Amino acid sequence: MTRLALPFHPAPKKPDLALPAGACDAHCHVFGPAVVFPFAASSTYTPVDAPKEKLFELHRHLGFARSVVVQASCHGTDNRAMMDALAAGGSNYRGIAMVERDISAIELQALHEGGVRGVRFNFVTHLGAAADFGAIREIVEKIRPLGWHAVVHFDAFRLEELAPFLRSLEMVLVIDHMGRIDPAAGVDQLAFRLLLELMEDERFWVKVSGSERLSRTGPPFEDAARYGNYLVERFPDRVLWGTDWPHPNIYQNMPDDGALVDLLRIIAPRSEQLQALLVDNPTRLYWS
Repeated sequence: MTRLALPFHPAPKKPDLALPAGACDAHCHVFGPAVVFPFAASSTYTPVDAPKEKLFELHRHLGFARSVVVQASCHGTDNRAMMDALAAGGSNYRGIAMVERDISAIELQALHEGGVRGVRFNFVTHLGAAADFGAIREIVEKIRPLGWHAVVHFDAFRLEELAPFLRSLEMVLVIDHMGRIDPAAGVDQLAFRLLLELMEDERFWVKVSGSERLSRTGPPFEDAARYGNYLVERFPDRVLWGTDWPHPNIYQNMPDDGALVDLLRIIAPRSEQLQALLVDNPTRLYWS
């Protein structure tokens, strides 16, 4: 049974925080429009249409010059909506795809030429069955020649089991949404300690996004943002941030994206931190 998603915020504020030139929204999505790019039958949720035109409008409003569009489970491994957005965005837009284990080298090359620089694997219960370890290994072997990386999205409770497997993959890995840790559980919680241990390996990066998704106190989500700051302080050259627009699977407290940008004053309060987080780090990972 699928759940109907809330609509994204209709009129986000203009951020009080001015973003540095070349700022990158390193985690966002496009959904549909469904009449052109239907949602996957396997999807556990039905999002509202969130087409590329709305995404581009949001980026102009917030002050982002570049973006990484991440394929989400509602479209499965049909990457057409994401690729359509990359084509329209040109060289300032990159993508993360979801693919099947039998994808061919020709198909991967076409994705690469279209701006894709990695693949995403899900281990989140509400998004369906977890990715298969064997399939992941096969896909990793296929994408390694392209210089891509893997993005991993997991429930925090899974990390104890996942960590040894992730370490065994010989490539750069980017962890979504601070590993979906519980902000109420403190920095000594097992999931956060395991996340920090992974980050000591320089192959690992982490997105300090998702404060609105992780927060236990609600808007303005500062309880979760403080964990982002902890990660930025400790691993300044391997952190990324994105809006997560249009915020799939949020069923209350739909965030104002302008207010989320302003949370960066907590996550990356110093100008050199903000420059690394929004400009230098994504440039190294996606445009070098």
